[in-house]
Amino acid sequence: MNPELFAKDLARKPAALRGLADLLAVEHPWPALTPSNHLVFLGMGSSHYANNIAASRMRALGINAVAELASSDLLPKATCETVVIAVSASGGSAETLAAQEHYQDQCRIIAVTNTADSKITDGADSVVMMHAASEEGGIACRSFQHTLALLLDLESQLVGGLDVPSLIRASAEATDDLLQSRDTWLPKVSELILGPQGTHVVAPARRLSSAQQSALMLREGPRLSAVASETGDWSHVDVYLTKSTDYRMLLLAGSKWEPELLRWVTERGSTLVAIGQDVPGSALNLRYRGDENDDVKLLTETLVAELVAQQAWAATT
Repeated sequence: MNPELFAKDLARKPAALRGLADLLAVEHPWPALTPSNHLVFLGMGSSHYANNIAASRMRALGINAVAELASSDLLPKATCETVVIAVSASGGSAETLAAQEHYQDQCRIIAVTNTADSKITDGADSVVMMHAASEEGGIACRSFQHTLALLLDLESQLVGGLDVPSLIRASAEATDDLLQSRDTWLPKVSELILGPQGTHVVAPARRLSSAQQSALMLREGPRLSAVASETGDWSHVDVYLTKSTDYRMLLLAGSKWEPELLRWVTERGSTLVAIGQDVPGSALNLRYRGDENDDVKLLTETLVAELVAQQAWAATT
């Protein structure tokens, strides 16, 4: 793992996204699936974060879909309609490989990976490549973004309603905008959200993966304390710390449950930075191109914490 190479990985995000959009405009990477299939998404870490959002979106559209940590000993029972989608950027996550083996010969298995020559492809009936290119910094940043994009493509295949190549191109523009403007916002955002007692990242349920991945970036690179919460649930699980700590929040905005959160944050003088929307009382509102589109936010907003993490990590080496 290397912070300078991580910076290069982040800088390559727009080009990688545009390449994926071009590919999806002419190819359909997913094998034939139907809305009657029971989809079981398996993964660990950021793969599970992406899977969870995909499964939730599909359930909301009437698809029978669940996301499970591959390490679970309570994996769903397979039926004749079950299709397992095993996600691992490296293709070698031990827990995902074990879960894949658990389902071997019980149902169809689709592997989603960024590494063509990997163990996860050996036990799969078909393979979907992430096309995120090698992540030399050792951090799953582009592969997380590409996983989400491919899972949105699967959603579109099953129920329609999304122009995924256009969405990915819009996300590439949004990502490029944040990268090009980072000198104007990154120092201040870092100063505000990196507190002596850690960082709290909050997002709506429909984009919870963004909060989870953002917090992971702060833990994985610079090894800083960071946790993720869902906006509504925050008032039940995390609000208590605003009373006793130097509370720093990165709010990925857009939840209808924000007023209660903002009431507590304001009353207790906590520090809040809002991304993607103008939020009353925020110490800083960071906007970027295309942030009026919720799916663009989903594919883009983790870059803020990734850049904060990269800068903090580089400063310690």
